[in-house]
Amino acid sequence: MKQEKRYSEMEEIELKQEIAQLREKARKAEQLGIVNEFAVYERRVSMAQAYLMNPDDFKPGKMYELKTDPGQYFKVDYLNGVFAWGYRLNGDGKEEGIPISLLNKGV
Repeated sequence: MKQEKRYSEMEEIELKQEIAQLREKARKAEQLGIVNEFAVYERRVSMAQAYLMNPDDFKPGKMYELKTDPGQYFKVDYLNGVFAWGYRLNGDGKEEGIPISLLNKGV
């Protein structure tokens, strides 16, 4: 049995290949109407994409628009690896951690 590598251990080319494979699996799951499986693959794509980004591009105390929910903003309290921890504006006020790949840098 082959031990899978963690995203944090992968090189850029390996991450890009993984993302392509996951997108293909997500596309097939969507075509078959398997919503839960599609959602899992989409989350894994977001995670892998986060490892291709620089966490230093995101600053605590700033707000970023969510790519998955235009018009919704996320205020970053702190970063832990490739996760931004904070809360959604107009949300329930609960702290959550999301991959930095879900944040738009340009806001």
